[in-house]
Amino acid sequence: MKKILIFAGTTEGRKLSEYLAGAGIDHTVCVATEYGEIVLGQHPLVKVHQGRMNQEQIERFLSNEKFDVVVDATHPFAGEITCNIQAVLKKMEQSGIVIAYLRLKRDGIAERENGIAYFETIEDCVKALKDTEGNILLTTGSKELYKYCVSEEIKHRLYVRVLPSVESLSLCMEQGIQGKQIIAMQGPFTVEMNEAVIHQYEISCLVTKESGAPGGFQEKMNAAKRTGTKIFVIGCPEEGEGDSFSEICRKLNSLRKENLPSNHPPKESMETPCGYPRISPNRGNNMEIILAGIGMGHADCLTKEAEKVISEADILLGAGRMLKRVCSKAEKHPFYQAEQIIPYLHEIQSESLFVKNIKVVILFSGDSGFYSGCQLLYAALEKEITEGRIKASIHILPGISSIAYLASRIGESYQDVAVYSMHGKKLCNLVRRIKCSPKTFLLTSGVKDINQLGELLSEAGMQKCEIITGYQLSYEEQRIERHTPLECMELSEEGLYTCFVKNPYVLQKRLTHGIVDGQFIRDRVPMTKEEIREVSICKLRLRENAVVYDIGSGTGSVAVEIACISDDIQVYAVERSHEAVSLIEKNKEKFELQNVTVIEGEAPEALAGLPMATHAFIGGSGGRLREILTSLRQLNPHMRVVVNAVSMETICEMREILSMDETIKEEEIVQLQVSRIKKAGSHHLMQSGNPVWIFAFAFDNDGAENDDSDFGVNQNEVQA
Repeated sequence: MKKILIFAGTTEGRKLSEYLAGAGIDHTVCVATEYGEIVLGQHPLVKVHQGRMNQEQIERFLSNEKFDVVVDATHPFAGEITCNIQAVLKKMEQSGIVIAYLRLKRDGIAERENGIAYFETIEDCVKALKDTEGNILLTTGSKELYKYCVSEEIKHRLYVRVLPSVESLSLCMEQGIQGKQIIAMQGPFTVEMNEAVIHQYEISCLVTKESGAPGGFQEKMNAAKRTGTKIFVIGCPEEGEGDSFSEICRKLNSLRKENLPSNHPPKESMETPCGYPRISPNRGNNMEIILAGIGMGHADCLTKEAEKVISEADILLGAGRMLKRVCSKAEKHPFYQAEQIIPYLHEIQSESLFVKNIKVVILFSGDSGFYSGCQLLYAALEKEITEGRIKASIHILPGISSIAYLASRIGESYQDVAVYSMHGKKLCNLVRRIKCSPKTFLLTSGVKDINQLGELLSEAGMQKCEIITGYQLSYEEQRIERHTPLECMELSEEGLYTCFVKNPYVLQKRLTHGIVDGQFIRDRVPMTKEEIREVSICKLRLRENAVVYDIGSGTGSVAVEIACISDDIQVYAVERSHEAVSLIEKNKEKFELQNVTVIEGEAPEALAGLPMATHAFIGGSGGRLREILTSLRQLNPHMRVVVNAVSMETICEMREILSMDETIKEEEIVQLQVSRIKKAGSHHLMQSGNPVWIFAFAFDNDGAENDDSDFGVNQNEVQA
């Protein structure tokens, strides 16, 4: 049986040790620091040598222990140790002692991105930092910290993220880095975690090494880009020859006198302690993936089923705060987004040469089916499985939702509540929604959402609403409190908040549109009259989540009416008159509508960049009706359109368009003339309005054949 030695220093080195241990293979691991030994963990088949060694010490160690294979899994930036290992092995070979050498290369960066400053050396980077302003986040470790501290001006701006080890902290203190400048944490770090650090310390420039995927390079890049932070990268040195994780495993297999075990069960004494994946090699060929809702966070909120799968898991994934709350011997990683999880699962699958069928449990707070990221991840994983990129089974476990938990604590039912989420997104017309419901349940992103809720209700004159907040539900610091809107504006303690809003004065929501003309702020701007407006909107045949263009919006009466039908409809009111735009904004504010966006400009140019519409109403075209219709069909070949016409020119133009274009379907033409009774003294006189033609139709993409002359307009002219 050949003796294997791993010089660790990277995530891959630790993983290789874990896989060897899981397969029942004893080996020795060399780590440079005490912290490296702690991260590695303990295992009966793993012997750990801790401490830095020079060439003489390496030679003595290899000779005394009589190793047959050396795997160099040190960091690519730690070039000195690699040179020392290779020099010793060459010297020993000349003396007749041959030890196989394998170099484990970590995953690198696929390609260098534009817009990032790259430097060959730290010295070059330091020179460039002198020309920057603001705080600097240094993520290159503590070993070469002294090179950045040669400049006092730079040193005072540094915030240094290092490993939480005595050695790292000592090096920081030696260089005069104050405690408030030290961020001692163990990765890997998510994009969100990097963003939080950047915001917390008001970072202007992030300095990193091009350390590859395991070093969290891409997460740092994404966080810096999202926050507009400068990125300085010290380029990764050439590693020379080396092998991937899978190749190393295959070579180890061929170097051993007997093949590595792949089909026998682990020995009874081989139960893996905390920190190593408990992998059973005899469970088949597929990975088992379980998406589990874990309730509010406390272990008491776990269902028995979720508790069981967590205890059986080989690998646990999820947000860091959730991983800390569950007791498991599984390997844990703070991954909870598809772009993090799927590549990781590919990696596990490709590297599982000795072990099969890993049970992966992905944790979600609350209930996996209630405002959860579970559904998106499930769809992404299902696609990977269906297309054969991941061999796995997948299923979902429910959990206790925040609405059920909070409702039980305050003695409320929740079958009759309106439920909305403010978490990570803009919620349109929140005040209107609350006005129409006696009880509203809200998921929030934190205390700022509670502040905003209080402000909105106060401004709307709804001070008598009672807001019940659940802070850090299920955790030790849990508080359930009752507040007025004004009190909510004063809350400042950050944390996880959920809330009920009880509204004692509920407005009965109108089931039909039909706002009377007198309710609109009008001035001298033309307005589509009430009856014409209602018939036109009916002809649009709107659906939930529709996106509507109101072109030639005037006072915005049509836009407002449509937006009032459903808070989930988005309306874009396009108007070229500055005076009319001002009126639309006033009417939007009067009716408390956030799902109306006012666009000042002339169609069709003003439509550029807007979300694709499902419906369009044209109340005024400015003589450019054909161009507008052509642009609308280009934006959505299945759009429903309603056009109002009062002049003979527009009526004739519309009739010509409809008669000549065979790609239009569901055509309707209605002519309306409305008369109203007007009181004149003791008499009632009939007063008639102008006749209005309403043209309603839909585009039929299946019948579209003419490429360059839709509605008689040359496309090149429209684009020009």
